[in-house]
Amino acid sequence: MASATPAPAVLHLSGVVGGELWSADGGKVGRLEDLIVRLGDDGYPPVTGLLARIAGREVFVPAESVSELGYDRTTLHDVQFDLRPFERRPQEVLLRKDVLDRQLINVDGARLVRSNDIELARLEGWYRVVGVDTGLRGFARRLLPRPLARGIGPGSFLDWASVEPFTGHVPTVRLRIPHPKLARLHPAQLADLVEAASHDEGEEIIEAVGSDPELEADVFEELGAQHQREFIEEWTDEEVAELMARMESDDAADLVAELPEERRERVIELLPPVQRRRLRALLGFDAATAGGLMSPDFVCFYGQATQAEVLDRLRSSRVPADALAWIFVMNTRKRLTGAIALADLLRADPGLPIGDVAGSPQRVRADADLEEVARLMTDFDLSVAPVTDDDERLIGVITVDDVLELVVPRGWRRRFGLFGDD
Repeated sequence: MASATPAPAVLHLSGVVGGELWSADGGKVGRLEDLIVRLGDDGYPPVTGLLARIAGREVFVPAESVSELGYDRTTLHDVQFDLRPFERRPQEVLLRKDVLDRQLINVDGARLVRSNDIELARLEGWYRVVGVDTGLRGFARRLLPRPLARGIGPGSFLDWASVEPFTGHVPTVRLRIPHPKLARLHPAQLADLVEAASHDEGEEIIEAVGSDPELEADVFEELGAQHQREFIEEWTDEEVAELMARMESDDAADLVAELPEERRERVIELLPPVQRRRLRALLGFDAATAGGLMSPDFVCFYGQATQAEVLDRLRSSRVPADALAWIFVMNTRKRLTGAIALADLLRADPGLPIGDVAGSPQRVRADADLEEVARLMTDFDLSVAPVTDDDERLIGVITVDDVLELVVPRGWRRRFGLFGDD
């Protein structure tokens, strides 16, 4: 039976940089200042070169000139250097300067962590970044004198495949911020990351998800009012209108309220006509009432509709899925007469019209306060509450998440330990 391939030895960046640079024949030529990696599609980015101090100058040493990286000593097999001042190439980052002791995104944990040390290993023929140390051992390894630091063993290892570094502060990377791993996260997780990060880091996350306009809108819907204000005050009216056009109408109305009064009308006028009409209607209600909480996106059927007709319309509907948990019924005068949970409709006799299987609807008026809405939804186990006007016509719906956003304090995820250093 063949023996298992041994795991590659892991080097700590703190023990490599600052070490001496030696030629193959045993002569000291300088000092290693930093390691250069190029970010790209590699799961574990390779070291592409060294930043070295030789003869009082910072110079670039290509990876091809390096025989071995090691603690306190790196050996070169080629000592022919270009002594011109070092200049970064596109997508290059310096591990010590740009990544070490900075916040990173732990994508698998949907949290921010700090890189107290960076781990390297020789894989596929060359040295690659394989992880970060987010624990106290990594921090101590950098603080203690090098002879003592060598005795500190592995700490809290986080696989680099689970990491996204912030690169907005790096000149050569600033124009390309793909962060492909962020696509794994839910919009609410992304919004929490934005709120936990610094403004510049949060802006970088927003720019990264901006390549997917729908995801960007979803993330903005999850942000708190303060963070929404911080970002949109730097945007043009056209950019804000483009974002709002992709948001749910009730969330867009909340965002309009965060704009300075002199900008509101200009932004609204830039919206598509249908969105503009819906927004104006919602802005006519007090934000703390059912009218201010509701969304005008819902489906309502005449009582004569069959189950097949209802399901066909639901398949083509663009109404958010959470608003479709309950189906509403109206009479020929468009008054609300019935309501049925979608699951109950699927269990009902498909030959009966929806008006015959729907129950008597619970409802609130547009001027009902949050407490009344929450009590109704709790008492009758509703995930969607209909809002009617004085003529009993359905004008909007309130979903349970609309209520929870106001009832549950902002930042509760972080208070329960979902953010912070490992």
